[in-house]
Amino acid sequence: MNTSEKLHELGIELPQVAAPVAAYVPAVKVGNQVWTSGQLPFVDGQLPVTGQVGAEVDEETAAKMARLAALNALAAIDAVAGIDQVAHVVKVVGFVSSAPDFGGQPAVINGASNLIGEIFGEDGHHARSAVGVAELPLDSPVEVEIIVELS
Repeated sequence: MNTSEKLHELGIELPQVAAPVAAYVPAVKVGNQVWTSGQLPFVDGQLPVTGQVGAEVDEETAAKMARLAALNALAAIDAVAGIDQVAHVVKVVGFVSSAPDFGGQPAVINGASNLIGEIFGEDGHHARSAVGVAELPLDSPVEVEIIVELS
């Protein structure tokens, strides 16, 4: 089963590629890899939730936002290489806008990692960083980058 079929089976539709909010492109293909820019959890061009995790945003909601950001990253990969060309997810980097006393960044970024596991199975096993930051663009609670290897 290819990735498009797996997405269909899971009832997941990749969104339109989110428009960049500054001077960059959503993803770049280099050799047999695609590197995405940091993707925010946009839905139809809007952030459904804003604020710091551990203050205005709870951990469960933030994990859902990380899942949305990962979907946007996969859409960017699809646009430059085709989602069915992904052989392996190499790395996920997640940034969490965190209140000073919040330490649950790994659980938040599990929202992205779990989605990748659902879609890619063993080919989705990836290295990862989950980093707490003071603020993200547009007051987003999360930002996610993905690096993939192509077949």
